[in-house]
Amino acid sequence: MNIPDDLKYTKEHEWVKLEGDTATIGVTHHAQGQLGDIVYVELPTEGEEISKEDTFGSLESVKAVSDCFAPLSGKVIEINNVLSENPETINEDCYEEGWIVKIELSDKSELEELMSDEQYKAFVAEESA
Repeated sequence: MNIPDDLKYTKEHEWVKLEGDTATIGVTHHAQGQLGDIVYVELPTEGEEISKEDTFGSLESVKAVSDCFAPLSGKVIEINNVLSENPETINEDCYEEGWIVKIELSDKSELEELMSDEQYKAFVAEESA
């Protein structure tokens, strides 16, 4: 399973890459694998305020529809428009080209609640057992 060590993770299988006050958010390799072939992505709008644990979009696959939950609070400053025409990008490259949104953080202390790569590996192993 692909779990990069430079990201933070949530129990809802989102990942976060922090660059200054900007967080790039996507879904993990595990999540996209569980969903199967993603055929549609619902994205938030730029400028939208999202709060930690709120739904900010959804992924529709041939198997199911899954909500995306905000791992952090902030303002959406960029959405990945590639996903509108090519939602399968999440299946192909979930950590690079398949990111979903970028937000400007409103509360950096929320980062402390996210899991490290090692914690996430243990969480997925426990969840799969």
